[in-house]
Amino acid sequence: MDKKTWIGILLIAAIIVGFSLLNRPSKEEIAERKRVQDSIALVQAQEAETQRISEQITQQIKAEQENASATTEQIAEQVAALYGPFTPAAQGEEGLITLENEKVRIGIAQRGGRIAKAELKEYKAYGDSINNLCLFQGDESTLNFTLVTNNSRVLSTDNLYFTVVNQVTDTEGNTTLVLRLNTNIDDCYMDIAYTLPADDYMVSMSIQPHNMQWALAQNMSSLEMHWNQQIRQQEKGRKFEEKYAQLQYMFVGGDIEKLSETKADRTKESARVKWIAYKDQYFSTVIIAEDAFESTQMESTPLSVASHYIKEYKTVTSLPFDITGKKATNLKYYFGPNHYNTLKAYDKDVEKEKKLHLNELVPSGWKLVSWINKALVIPMFDLFMSWGLHIGIVILLMTLVIKLIILPFVFASYKSSAKMRVLKPQLDEINAKYPPEKMQERQQATMALYQKAGVNPMSGCLPMLFQFPVLMAMFWFLPTAIELRGQSLFWADDLSTYDAIITWDTPIPVFGTHLSLFCLLMTIVNIVYTHITMQTQAGGQEMKMMKWMMYLMPLMFLFFFNDYAAGLSYYYFISLLMTIIQTMIFRWAIDDKKVLAEMEAKAKKKGAPKKSGFMARLEAMQREQQRMARENAKAQQRR
Repeated sequence: MDKKTWIGILLIAAIIVGFSLLNRPSKEEIAERKRVQDSIALVQAQEAETQRISEQITQQIKAEQENASATTEQIAEQVAALYGPFTPAAQGEEGLITLENEKVRIGIAQRGGRIAKAELKEYKAYGDSINNLCLFQGDESTLNFTLVTNNSRVLSTDNLYFTVVNQVTDTEGNTTLVLRLNTNIDDCYMDIAYTLPADDYMVSMSIQPHNMQWALAQNMSSLEMHWNQQIRQQEKGRKFEEKYAQLQYMFVGGDIEKLSETKADRTKESARVKWIAYKDQYFSTVIIAEDAFESTQMESTPLSVASHYIKEYKTVTSLPFDITGKKATNLKYYFGPNHYNTLKAYDKDVEKEKKLHLNELVPSGWKLVSWINKALVIPMFDLFMSWGLHIGIVILLMTLVIKLIILPFVFASYKSSAKMRVLKPQLDEINAKYPPEKMQERQQATMALYQKAGVNPMSGCLPMLFQFPVLMAMFWFLPTAIELRGQSLFWADDLSTYDAIITWDTPIPVFGTHLSLFCLLMTIVNIVYTHITMQTQAGGQEMKMMKWMMYLMPLMFLFFFNDYAAGLSYYYFISLLMTIIQTMIFRWAIDDKKVLAEMEAKAKKKGAPKKSGFMARLEAMQREQQRMARENAKAQQRR
């Protein structure tokens, strides 16, 4: 290698080394990351050991009390050694305190001071018309904080008992419950205050330490939080409940991420997280930090059908914590539906940088599709629902409005198709005059005919360009619209899931174990529409394969949509019916002979038509291709 090559290699190496050094974390950052990882591992190990010792002592106390062989002093010494300053909280009542308003009912356990049960009073689980929908209860959801005591014991709040200090309801109907974690040190305790507003899904939680520097380790500046929850199967269609059940979270900057909805997934985030959502198809449990979660580990695991749970979510994170009590650690819980307007209302009159964007928990599709849903579909749906109409009428009206919006484009497309149809005899003459080996001459003659008749062969694609995003918007909106849940229409008892009319035991690959009637009707109407469309197409051997493919598509949709929400199949069914009626009206209104006469009259009146930019570029490309073909032919002759 020459001198310049060596210099180049050295420069590249210097750039790589310099870039690595510049982007290398500082010693403090490395130490902090290692501290967090080590502390989490240590906490988990110590909690497990504490739990084991606690259970062992409990069993020993019971046995010794039965045998009357142990003194009260011996038992007290063992408990004090295990719990340190939190010895008074080692035993207590297993009570469940209920807070409720018109929307939710929550049960708060005195052991752990955590929310151990959450019910939504406006909803029912599928197949249960009596009980409120329960998001979780008991050990289905656990949330605890880790406390490091002044005698180096690591305790979990889940093993400590809280006492009730106060429970009041103000004149506006807001209820506040204060639980206290006592110590054996005078004027040293920690309160947890829950506030449930009169008419809201959001619950406030405030952790308020008071002189806890005497009971906790002096270097304790954060609370390790462990949050686990098993997501119940609440719907009939497990397939789509699994699809829409996700663990989602938002960073402080506003970016929203999620774990995989189809497989086990986990992540570690060093950036600050604003909220974490344990999401089902139609309901969510969200924890929102007043400040932020730090050093967060999250995990999502799909569960088997036999468990009657969809997924299990786990989170290990930390929160800023002032042991002196000068500043409380505040959280908020959302127990409620994934309803777009309900979630969006929490950002009303809120500064941009403080918006929660909880409405993003409702799937709305890709960027363009999402924009159509938010700007057109959801407002139109809400307007019709506000009139008190049945959900079936609402979807019918939405379909009619969408059809009216795109009607001018569809009419223009059909008229363009009619022009193409009446030009068929002249196109056949061109095809007969120019054999396939003279394809360029055939294309030029065809383009000249289109230009003379004033026909744009691309105009037929315009309606689809407008219809497809709207169809996709409805495809995303209807299966996630909670308003469809539990709503019946004709034979379908729940438009949010499939409407099976026939079921069987042995699953058919791809198809499943049932046949949905709305999906079947949609398929039949789709085949009829395809047949009507194919009648206007040219014949010939080259079209036979295309026609077969067109007839095959509706059958493929039957397999694809069989498991989808009946409301979506109902929408496509009535949309296709309207399209067929629209097509028949167009056929009646547009006479091919009149169209041909109009085209000929315009051609004579205008004379030689001015070429459009598109046609001019197309002809220029054809001339260039012909020139290159001639040059290649001459080159071949010279050889």
